[in-house]
Amino acid sequence: MLEELKREVYEANMLLPGYNLVTFTWGNVSGVDRREGLFVIKPSGVPYEELKPEDMVVVDFDGNKVEGEMNPSSDTATHAWLYRNWDDIKGVVHTHSSYATSWAQAGRGIPCYGTTHADYIYGEIPCLRTLTGEEIDEAYELNTGKLIVDEFERMGKDHNAVTACLCKNHGPFCWGRSPEDAVHGAVVLEEVAKMAYRTELINPGVQPAPQELQDKHYYRKHGANAYYGQAKG
Repeated sequence: MLEELKREVYEANMLLPGYNLVTFTWGNVSGVDRREGLFVIKPSGVPYEELKPEDMVVVDFDGNKVEGEMNPSSDTATHAWLYRNWDDIKGVVHTHSSYATSWAQAGRGIPCYGTTHADYIYGEIPCLRTLTGEEIDEAYELNTGKLIVDEFERMGKDHNAVTACLCKNHGPFCWGRSPEDAVHGAVVLEEVAKMAYRTELINPGVQPAPQELQDKHYYRKHGANAYYGQAKG
């Protein structure tokens, strides 16, 4: 079942250690098949060097295992909620990458200090609140997904323009047009988190880049009038 998607999700997961985004088993990638109403995700707690495409687990949007010998990632319910509520995303990734997680642990969003950030993400990468004790005890992973969706709606953020967030005291989640695209976003997130940290060390009084510059760099790569790169078709 979904053998092609299993291979795609496996390859995306294997990119995480390649880009130094994970230590041990601290991460997971999933990919969705909208037609089937199912998604594929990494099994829980399996070292990356031991993974095979056939180890990927098929689950439904309620987080129930449909196919697979192993248990799906412990973050499955978070992925499921994002897929259920954002029907235009096709890949989700969660890591504990060092710099992004440091911002999450500090409880701070990552300001847009320059054009590298602006090329990919529109404005600040938000750090969401810590879940309440009740939310943690009730359904921790599901409520993490609900928090992400609800906070983006509350803040009026477009999840296609801001393709990442930080969960306070936890770590980053990213999403994209495919599992590989979501990983690409996680790589970008870690790099801009690192740059922002260093920027504040060099100049503690630094301010975000001018909005006109942020707009120019974001919209020249995204949207109807984008002109970056080569014409397609």
